[in-house]
Amino acid sequence: MFDFFTPARANSILPQVRSKLVGILNQREKVLELQSELSLAIEENIGHEKFFRIKNQLNKSITEMYQQIEEIEKMGIIIKSFEEGLIDFAAKRFDEEVWLCWKLGEDKIRFWHRKDEGFIGRKPLSIKGTFDEDDLEDLR
Repeated sequence: MFDFFTPARANSILPQVRSKLVGILNQREKVLELQSELSLAIEENIGHEKFFRIKNQLNKSITEMYQQIEEIEKMGIIIKSFEEGLIDFAAKRFDEEVWLCWKLGEDKIRFWHRKDEGFIGRKPLSIKGTFDEDDLEDLR
């Protein structure tokens, strides 16, 4: 069942989400390495046996990565940038659907942005009147 995040709820599961994101980034690195290995093998005109061994490893790694991404997305969380470690949590600001924005390395979710804005449009959660005051208690 889909549910919107409050800042407090998003922060409460942040350790779990951080761990999942690190796992996805590690898996992504493995996929990139296997893609490079496969490209090099093709350039070197290797035999079919080695080609399919590498290709099968690549397929498995891609599948694992997408399964991990799917786990996060089922929670109402989307990875906006692998390179920057950006994640957005689906939220509501009064009646408007927005994103709570978090970047790998930050200790808490402290920013939000509208659906049509990105990282540059981040606004601090701590501005009075941006979210329900009860949801912001853990930011003080």
